[in-house]
Amino acid sequence: MTVAAHPDGFTTGWLETVLGAPAGALRGFSAKPIGTGQMSLSFRVRLDWRDDEGPASIVAKCPSTDPGTRAIAAALGSYALELGWYRDLAHVIGVNCPRCLHLEADADQTAFVLLLSDLAPAQQGDQLAGASIARIEAALAQAALLHAPLWADARLADIAWLRPRPNVDAMVRQMLPPLYAKFRERYTERLAPEIIELGDAFVARADAYFSKAPSARTLQHRDFRIDNILFAPGDQSAYVVDWQTLGIGAGAADVAYLIGTSIADAAVRAEEEERLVHLYAQALHARGVTTPAETLWTEYRLYAFSGLVMAIIASMNVERTERGDEMFAVMAERPARQALHLNSLSLL
Repeated sequence: MTVAAHPDGFTTGWLETVLGAPAGALRGFSAKPIGTGQMSLSFRVRLDWRDDEGPASIVAKCPSTDPGTRAIAAALGSYALELGWYRDLAHVIGVNCPRCLHLEADADQTAFVLLLSDLAPAQQGDQLAGASIARIEAALAQAALLHAPLWADARLADIAWLRPRPNVDAMVRQMLPPLYAKFRERYTERLAPEIIELGDAFVARADAYFSKAPSARTLQHRDFRIDNILFAPGDQSAYVVDWQTLGIGAGAADVAYLIGTSIADAAVRAEEEERLVHLYAQALHARGVTTPAETLWTEYRLYAFSGLVMAIIASMNVERTERGDEMFAVMAERPARQALHLNSLSLL
């Protein structure tokens, strides 16, 4: 099957068919890049209907055009994970996310297209600028909606496409030290000495970190940060996007990752984080999750390293851009200060 994996390959007839519109209903369309993703590309597709037969605009998500990025996505199963989310889980898990209008992919799921509802006027958060506490609270409400339904649920093992790919865990462990060496070389002048020292100490103990088992496993987003969350006007409602890192693990890891990477001011983060984790715990408890708040706090401290790990691995495996360089520096710097403040190394 040939997949129209970029708007350049879309036609009016194909869009009419996949959107369930009558033949001849669509006069034309245009596509413009949106978002800041590096593993894949997103476009807002504006649709010119003859008689309002469909939405004024939709979002098309397509694979990266960079061969190296696509190879990493294939090795990690990134595209297959997002397709699985929209195909099998999005409609049964309560988290706010775009509605899937159409998806298709080739046999190995490296060429694909996802057509999603356009959430405008909701706007993407800005990783570099950081998030307000109100936005963090709105995002945490969505984290609880994502985590609670399958918390410690045996059905997680039945989702075949969600199971870790063979040798991925071993591959990540093997990749981390050499990737960190490159990361350290690239960012040594950008990051403070104490951040580099923490990175050195963490990578030396990384096996202990990856060997830690959470108190309960659940569905994780695993890239739960402000760039991957859209906020409606007023910041009361949040929508989660970019499901290419979906996995199974500790819910507190998403929380630590969000707070650690998305609050720009370390003093504000230190002042607010216990209250924010308690807020998340309360939301879980309201949905029937009985894990003690103390356990969640300990796991929050441990998974302060999750942002640093993502920054090291992702920065060395996606197409390099000026914004990307600064974003990955920030994504290492903020959670490293979080881990220092929480004395997270003592848990390894």
